[in-house]
Amino acid sequence: METRVREVTSDEGWNEAVPIVRQLWSDVDEAFVRGWRDEDDYRMFGLYEVEGGDAGEEVPADDGITADDGITADDRTLVAVAGVSIQRVLHHERHLWVHDFVVDEPRRGEGFGSALFDWLDEWARERDCRNLALACHDDNDAGRAFYEAEGVEVWGQVMEREL
Repeated sequence: METRVREVTSDEGWNEAVPIVRQLWSDVDEAFVRGWRDEDDYRMFGLYEVEGGDAGEEVPADDGITADDGITADDRTLVAVAGVSIQRVLHHERHLWVHDFVVDEPRRGEGFGSALFDWLDEWARERDCRNLALACHDDNDAGRAFYEAEGVEVWGQVMEREL
C-alpha cells in the first residue's frame, strides 16, 4: 500500500493526530497537545496509508495529500505523526529537532516509523539542516532501539530542571 506524508494543518488533521500523539504523551490532556499548534515554529507531519496506491511507490519529500489528488479522508489512514522544528544551537548548528514521533500502536513494526523517519531526513536536508536530533526518555527502550536502528547516535544526555 502507498504512503504519503503531509503537514497536519487543518482541524480535521489535528483531530486525527492528537490521539496518536497522546500515545506518547499520555500524562497530558488533549488541550495541552492541541496548544502546540499555536507554537511559532512547531510543525506536525502525518504519514498516511493511502488506499489504492502502489506498494513501495516512491513519494517525493515535498509531496503531500492535497485536494487535487482526489484522495479523500475515506481513502487514507493516519498511521504515524512527527512534530518538528528547525533550530540552531551551538552543539548542533542548524538541525531538525524532533519533538514528537509516534506510530499508532496497532501499526508499530510495519515499517511506517522508518518511512516517516526517512521522509523527515530528506525534508531536513532540503532545508539545509546538518543534523536530525531528538530526546528519548530513559525508560523508552523500544523507542531507543528504533532510533539506534535508524542510525541515530547517542550524543549526550538531556538534563533539565523544573521551573
